[in-house]
Amino acid sequence: MNPHLNTLLHPIDDADYAARCRAQLDATGALVLQGFFTEEAIARVIEESAPREAAAFYASSTHNVYLTPSDPDLPEDHAFNRQVQSSKGLIADDQVPADSPLRDVYDDPDFRSFLCGVLGISAIYPYADSLSSINVHFAPDGKELGWHFDNSSFAVTLLLQAPEGGGAFEYVPAVRDADAGDMAFDRVDAVLDLREPSMTLHSEPGDLVLFRGRNAIHRVTPTEGDTTRLLVVFAFNDQPDVGLSESALQTFYGRTS
Repeated sequence: MNPHLNTLLHPIDDADYAARCRAQLDATGALVLQGFFTEEAIARVIEESAPREAAAFYASSTHNVYLTPSDPDLPEDHAFNRQVQSSKGLIADDQVPADSPLRDVYDDPDFRSFLCGVLGISAIYPYADSLSSINVHFAPDGKELGWHFDNSSFAVTLLLQAPEGGGAFEYVPAVRDADAGDMAFDRVDAVLDLREPSMTLHSEPGDLVLFRGRNAIHRVTPTEGDTTRLLVVFAFNDQPDVGLSESALQTFYGRTS
């Protein structure tokens, strides 16, 4: 069993446990597995990651909630063209030490099988490029992620360190139906105008979160205080040999290799 995981609390090799987790994820679109990582593993990852904050690639941008270019044929105040702000720093997969607990868990066949069972897919694969599979995100004071939908069908994250204030993960489930081409412009306007209430997903350091963000609009509010919010993203695909384009790599990491 993986020594970095609390397998007494989360028996990842138990198909019945994975099925219960899947039922919760399917019902709510979000799953928080409290204390999934051991305290020792979290402390070690913080120790190896925190000194790299200054070396992280920081980017600040405006974008629409669909993460697509604007449409000049639509009014500026149309939901498709309304802009929100995102800012963060991150270190890429090739900056994660070879002996990191993060890599031990990411590469663990039992962990991957558990994720497949929870997500209801037959297999998962790492990214084909050298930067995207494991990322550590840094959000010092004032950093945020604006409202958006994910392009991928699922996200797997691990909170390492909470900020003193802010940094709340807010979401509104089932806003659009991407597969049906429903862009839900009216509801997007309502969320951006704060006319539709959002839910807050609570997690603590060591909690693993699985989230379906393709149809749920979500954001992370600006962080407050001197303690940087640290978050790990475990990025997988349900198809092999998928990598980010060179333009996407340049946008996210400031480099292509």
